[in-house]
Amino acid sequence: MSKTSLRYISFLPLLAGIAFVLSLQSGLAFANDGTKSGFMTDMLGQLDRVKGQIVSLEGAVPQDKFTYRPAEGVRSISEVYLHIAGSSYFLMSVTGAKPPANSKIDEKGTTDKAKIADALKASFDWTKDAVSKLSDADLDKEVPFFGQKTSIRNVLFVVLSHLHEHLGQSIAYARANGVVPPWTEEQQAQLKNAMKKK
Repeated sequence: MSKTSLRYISFLPLLAGIAFVLSLQSGLAFANDGTKSGFMTDMLGQLDRVKGQIVSLEGAVPQDKFTYRPAEGVRSISEVYLHIAGSSYFLMSVTGAKPPANSKIDEKGTTDKAKIADALKASFDWTKDAVSKLSDADLDKEVPFFGQKTSIRNVLFVVLSHLHEHLGQSIAYARANGVVPPWTEEQQAQLKNAMKKK
């Protein structure tokens, strides 16, 4: 093994640590103004983080790839993004939030990336506003959810897990079409710069 390879391997733990911190950075950016608990502050920060990733990834995928689907019978790229937008309205409505009149989104309604970007941003902005209006006391309230009773806190967990599920799906779709997620490109550039300084 060459000295260069050994030198690179010795820096792998450091580089992995840097990448991990960078991946979390945007999720920690939401400032607590003292009116929200740690849970609510974390929830709002995570919403900001996943919004940034989904919106930036949608923007990075070329328009001519929006009809791509890996197999018959599964959602295309455009359908996944429209599903994300529409589902957040539905899931947050379970908490008592009133979605806007245009919240019923047809997943097959458009493949236009600019219109889809607008739908995503509007959905994320409304979702964050709806979460912001919840109090700490609201978190323990029980609501009907798919035939069962659950806490509003648990509904918020479902909102986040649903967004991350489809973020992962969208990353796979993008990679299959030669698109590197923008935040990964940024991390790779920073890691290269860090290596050059060593």
